[in-house]
Amino acid sequence: MGCGLYLVVPCYNEEEVLPETTKRLNDKMERMCREGLIDDGRSKVLYVNDGSKDRTWELIQQIHRENPRFTGISLAHNMGHQNALLAGLMTAKDYADAVISMDADLQDDVEVLDEMIKKYMDGNDVVYGVRSSRKKDTFFKRFSAESFYRVMSAMGVKTVFNHADYRLTSKRVLESLKDFREVNLFLRGIFPLIGYTSDVVLYERNERFAGESKYPFKKMLAFAWDGITSFTVKPLKAISVIGILISFISLLFLLHFLLTKLLGYTVQGWTSVICSIWLVGGLQLFCLGIIGEYIGKIYGEVKQRPRYIIEENLMDAAEQEI
Repeated sequence: MGCGLYLVVPCYNEEEVLPETTKRLNDKMERMCREGLIDDGRSKVLYVNDGSKDRTWELIQQIHRENPRFTGISLAHNMGHQNALLAGLMTAKDYADAVISMDADLQDDVEVLDEMIKKYMDGNDVVYGVRSSRKKDTFFKRFSAESFYRVMSAMGVKTVFNHADYRLTSKRVLESLKDFREVNLFLRGIFPLIGYTSDVVLYERNERFAGESKYPFKKMLAFAWDGITSFTVKPLKAISVIGILISFISLLFLLHFLLTKLLGYTVQGWTSVICSIWLVGGLQLFCLGIIGEYIGKIYGEVKQRPRYIIEENLMDAAEQEI
């Protein structure tokens, strides 16, 4: 008998792509059932509506009525991709042996799902979907994405290179994830922290089928910054190093000016003084901003606000009694 598998798919304004996503996922699930990889009675697709402003939730309800293999939950308002993903994972873990998270835009290759299941059956609790190449990306997209992973690594944040949120996780991994109470979520960094045996599956990422990307460059920068400040204090240590360097340089300038004064040279110095004031003032504001980011995260964490609120749940009553 195959395993009970849930596919968790966060959705935000995915009205255009959802019918095609449903068609492809249903076809793939049927094939995996025939091959004995998954148990048809215990395997489902769980759509998570993240406060969409279009007809996404109406479509999910309609799909659920037409095909019980598809179900869904709707969050009370838009909580962001990571929180929506967490809501789906925490809902699915009570019913599944393994859960695979993926995006709704069909960029994640559904044809490697069976390979993920096989690696899970071989004893891996986490199977990461990793891009085999970025040939389809523009130079800027490729450069910025790869720089993101390198910066994270340099900052001491353990991540899987070229892996986003396409991954399989076992039930016991999700039970461990439940104990992580961060409000500022960066799941790509949390799963490597959990541990357990893991493996990777390489795949070629497709073009988005329809609609617009939910992660423009500005959001990607904010996401990267959240990852850094949630997992490392190296920026704070860098502030200390900058402070020491500036103090040392200031001391050298002081010695230089004293020496020129004692030797009777006229010190012009107005331009250098003004530039120094602006430079040091800018560095101080920059460093205060970094410190403020960390203080702001502490402020958000200590309030212990819920990371998501489920407004509607299409899970069958029989499922909820399990």
